[in-house]
Amino acid sequence: MVLEKFTKAEPNASVLIEQYLAKPIKVKQLTKSVLVIRATLLSLLLITIYGFYFYDYKGINVFEAIIGTIANFKIMFTEAHFNNFTFTEGVYAATVTLSLAVLTTLFGAMIALFLGLLAARNLSTPGVSNAIRGVVAIVRAVQTVLWVLIFAIAAGLGSVAAVVGMTFHSVSYLVKVYSESFEELDEGVIEALKASGASWWQIVFQAVIPSTMSYLISWTFLRFEINFGVAIAMGAAAAAGGIGFELFMASAFYYDIRELGTITYFVLFIAIMLEVLATKIKSKLRVSH
Repeated sequence: MVLEKFTKAEPNASVLIEQYLAKPIKVKQLTKSVLVIRATLLSLLLITIYGFYFYDYKGINVFEAIIGTIANFKIMFTEAHFNNFTFTEGVYAATVTLSLAVLTTLFGAMIALFLGLLAARNLSTPGVSNAIRGVVAIVRAVQTVLWVLIFAIAAGLGSVAAVVGMTFHSVSYLVKVYSESFEELDEGVIEALKASGASWWQIVFQAVIPSTMSYLISWTFLRFEINFGVAIAMGAAAAAGGIGFELFMASAFYYDIRELGTITYFVLFIAIMLEVLATKIKSKLRVSH
């Protein structure tokens, strides 16, 4: 029935179907890479099954635990209320966390902009570019929380160590994306400016940055969203305060799942507002370009 309707709508449908059926069916061969991938996936599946089977559950019934977890989530998100802090204190804690994210992103963007110019292969020498890329790759490989704890040895646990550690990792992240954005610039533009006698700084401010501004803002805002999530974790791990510290106290000290629900709503609301703001900024940049 479907083929009849299709042939009536398309006079050449029978010819197209014959041509399609005449094509040879390509069968994917079992190459060495395909076998390795399949063997790896099968091994991971068997290890997972083995782990679940021999895991020491300490007498806990898995199905009862799942039902209890669902019940806790229901209480958390349907009976959320303030218990150990007020709404005003919650807003203040969220503002502290946002401030940590803003500071680390601002400091990181300013430092990374200069280092990104030096790391771009079309704007710097190979030696300088490779050296900066190598250093930031090492810094980026270490997680943010470890950098925060490293700087906490000198500055002590608190917001100072959190800002320095988060900035350290933000710089390494932004240098990578900034330099890659700079390298996408047309080489002809740079060569034309050099031929006209423009200096390195004139090339940067008259061609490189204006051409990549939308990318720079997009990547910076993405890092800001990441830093907001990291700032929540650092509030608990590094005693940086903010909404993360309240989350830690409600979960580990007060054992109040209703307050956990309230804090989760706070974080969710801020995350949605940040996403809306990022979308509006990106739309305006597209319109301006």
